[in-house]
Amino acid sequence: MNHDNKNDLKRFFIKLIAITFSIIIIINITYNLIFAEKFENIDKILSLNNKQNIEEAKDKIRLEIKNGLAKDKILNEEDKILLYELYLKIRNEFAEIDKK
Repeated sequence: MNHDNKNDLKRFFIKLIAITFSIIIIINITYNLIFAEKFENIDKILSLNNKQNIEEAKDKIRLEIKNGLAKDKILNEEDKILLYELYLKIRNEFAEIDKK
């Protein structure tokens, strides 16, 4: 009877350790798949004081502008309307400066 209790206790701890390691592995994989890339991008944005990172950001912006110019239409209708309304508002504010 005492020998069976030791075996049961031994099995319990082996299962407990296996489950613990499995949970740690699952959490680690989930973190790497979901969050690591996003944190890396945020880190790049925050480290824009590095000359190499600034050059990479400039190159990416240039590439996006070139890709946008290659399209027939750069903006969708909703964006066009918003930008036009912003333009009108800014133009009116500049007109008020001229009146002063």
